[in-house]
Amino acid sequence: MVTIRLSRAGAKKRPFYRIIVADARCPRGGRFLESIGTFDPAKDGTFLVNQDRLTYWTSKGARASETVSRLIKHAAKAAPAAKA
Repeated sequence: MVTIRLSRAGAKKRPFYRIIVADARCPRGGRFLESIGTFDPAKDGTFLVNQDRLTYWTSKGARASETVSRLIKHAAKAAPAAKA
């Protein structure tokens, strides 16, 4: 099964996450298929994701983790407010 999840990077006590597409059996910091975005909780929760690649992978059957799903929903709610 393919999952869309977070992979931790960054320094000690300064987390930075990549949104990756990976096989569910691979470890958190291990091999992945593609990096499709970033999440930086230190900078006001900056969340950037390539929507085209997210749509592509979900159409192929990839499932987002609970955390990534929550971030996507939160970003979707915040985006219309930013445009208005």
